[in-house]
Amino acid sequence: MRKLTSSDLRELNLLKHYRIIRKWACKTNNLNDADLELLIYLEAVNLFTKQDFKTGTYSYSWDNRRWNRLLKSGWIVVWRERNRTTQKYNIYKVSTKCKQLISRMYRIMLGEEDMPSKRLKSNYMDVVLKTSINNVNKDKTR
Repeated sequence: MRKLTSSDLRELNLLKHYRIIRKWACKTNNLNDADLELLIYLEAVNLFTKQDFKTGTYSYSWDNRRWNRLLKSGWIVVWRERNRTTQKYNIYKVSTKCKQLISRMYRIMLGEEDMPSKRLKSNYMDVVLKTSINNVNKDKTR
């Protein structure tokens, strides 16, 4: 298998519409930007502890409710429960819902799938986002 280089990634134009795709994903899934980017990081880590989560949050805005919010809304799930004798802490992973969202974002970045824009409301910011989404969908060189 050939190793990817920076020029290979640049030719793919993966980050060309990243901001619009991120805004769409956050808006349609009730996440904020820091939550989504943290979930992308945790998905790359695969299995993690609560301490790993805390380590991952150092580069994001402070939100002491983030862990509980992501856990309760189903973005993070317990992979292995602690048993107080041999396993002293829970091990977590991102949920299937999270993996599907991240995979969908990658497919949109690669141009394999278009972003839906019908679920957006009609306030000013949603109209601007909808226009940007339509522009991204029209761009066949993504």
